[in-house]
Amino acid sequence: MNAPPKTTVNANLFCRLFDGLDDPGRLAIETIDGARISYGDLISRAGQMANVLADRGVKPGDRVAAQTEKSVPGLVLYLATVRAGAVYLPLNTAYTLNELEYFITDAEPSLVVCDPSKAEGIGAIAAKVGARVETLGPDGNGSLTAAAASAKPEFATVPRADDDLAAILYTSGTTGRSKGAMLTHDNLASNSLSLVDYWRFTDKDVLIHALPIYHTHGLFVASNVTLFARASMIFLPKFDPEAIIKLMARATVLMGVPTFYTRLLQSPALNKESTKHMRLFVSGSAPLLADTHREWFARTGHAVLERYGMTETNMNTSNPYDGERVAGAVGHPLPGVSVRVTDPETGQELARDAIGMIEVKGPNVFKGYWRMPEKTKAEFRDDGFFITGDLGKIDAKGYVHILGRGKDLVISGGFNVYPKEIESEIDAMPGVIESAVIGVPHADFGEGVTAVLVCDKGASIDEISVLKALDGRLAKFKMPKRVFVVNELPRNAMGKVQKNILRDTYADIYAKAK
Repeated sequence: MNAPPKTTVNANLFCRLFDGLDDPGRLAIETIDGARISYGDLISRAGQMANVLADRGVKPGDRVAAQTEKSVPGLVLYLATVRAGAVYLPLNTAYTLNELEYFITDAEPSLVVCDPSKAEGIGAIAAKVGARVETLGPDGNGSLTAAAASAKPEFATVPRADDDLAAILYTSGTTGRSKGAMLTHDNLASNSLSLVDYWRFTDKDVLIHALPIYHTHGLFVASNVTLFARASMIFLPKFDPEAIIKLMARATVLMGVPTFYTRLLQSPALNKESTKHMRLFVSGSAPLLADTHREWFARTGHAVLERYGMTETNMNTSNPYDGERVAGAVGHPLPGVSVRVTDPETGQELARDAIGMIEVKGPNVFKGYWRMPEKTKAEFRDDGFFITGDLGKIDAKGYVHILGRGKDLVISGGFNVYPKEIESEIDAMPGVIESAVIGVPHADFGEGVTAVLVCDKGASIDEISVLKALDGRLAKFKMPKRVFVVNELPRNAMGKVQKNILRDTYADIYAKAK
């Protein structure tokens, strides 16, 4: 659906990241416990692990699935997978075995890497597709790193073309069936290089890396951009507000989700003095409330830079580095990316300030959905534009505004939550007639997952019993923050549940709870 493959001799993302490195001793990663990994060390570790992957039978084009806690070896696994010509498949650490079974049986990886404590359960699933299992714990120890320790650091990076797959990231749809977004080597490289220029990254930058590395934001944006710029990152295992504020004294950039900024604002240590060494604060993965944007500027003197991306497209737009960063807007299209707003029914492009469907086209846009050619075809226009499913507008100054989602997607804490999946679990509970899951404004999470359900008369179902029944069936970020039992759901003349009315009805519940 996109432009034909380019003719780069070896477009392997690993080559593009590290070719031309003039100072192997340059610091790449620093951990919270003081470990320091140079660019040369990182390349050697990736070579050792790539040798282990090859020894375990991983071939070019094979999928390597990983559900591991954030660690430096976890990042090395991503680099080694790409270097070996395989396809990296990161999986959210919150996914249950119930959820993992679909991803593993659909992607059919040849190797699955997981926490040692989950090896038995995941091993039973992996066996269904003939995949091997290796372990990697949050401390960086496991069978994978043990094998890598004695492997050779030299590894001939497998040649790849621009259009070859580098990663598959699963993103669900409102039907409840997850889709694997196929991302190529050029999708990832071109987008990261564009961001290096747009956000003015240099080898003097130090990124506070507090994001997970199982989705686009933390893995492809934060990590790849830093490495392409020959900058360094302080690698935090998780978000820690007080630690981050202390680190700002010697860092220059923070990338985060809205939750980061609302939590940091709760600290009295956050002020203009504590942030004076920083040059850039980036927010994405969910809408940043305008109030948060304004409060951050008042407290620190820095305007948060919001951008807009998707699993399928990497980054599409960004507020300018120089120029007005408009609260509630996600900026202009990145260089090489085209964005338009169309009539959802006809596909006709709309005028400025008219609300419609956001569509994007560019080298950042994915190759299609894994083993779903019909779904892929349905999501692209004939001229190659990808239909995002996001409703929005482009204002008179060219700023893109995201105003809603035509597919009822909920983004909570930076994670995509798809109502149908949760509704299916709730509807299966004895005594439940039907349910509707919505997202409503939440200052901390962007949107709070909220369930509204109708039950049989006499059924003893309440918020506590529903949450108890869902525990262990869904990842924590998908769990409803509130559950309401009502007599009936609002419907239109066609019988369709009117979620817009529900969103209006419960719009203030989290504000009232504060």
